[in-house]
Amino acid sequence: MESKTKLTLIKIIHTAIWIFFNVVIFYMLYAAIANKLDRWLWIGYGFVFLEGLILLMFKSHCPLNLLARHYTNSTKDNFDIYLPAWLAKYTKLIYTTIFAIITIITLYQMLN
Repeated sequence: MESKTKLTLIKIIHTAIWIFFNVVIFYMLYAAIANKLDRWLWIGYGFVFLEGLILLMFKSHCPLNLLARHYTNSTKDNFDIYLPAWLAKYTKLIYTTIFAIITIITLYQMLN
């Protein structure tokens, strides 16, 4: 398989995982706001903590990002995913902020 094909495959997989985590995060936000503290919310927390653990293990880099580096010399923020460059650059900041909000709302709902 050619390097370009491998990079395309990595970008497709990375984008699919990003979409999956969007569904998880926004369900968690809905569940926290709606006080629907069900098992899906806690499964979502598990997925987010697993992702955080993986990022810690790889020094704040996604393993797919590191793998994609083998197939391109691009310095663009979105070289490894099908997202606009600005979104690829700020994804961790955006979703960490949303996750913090979800956690605060969840704690508020649990204490009331």
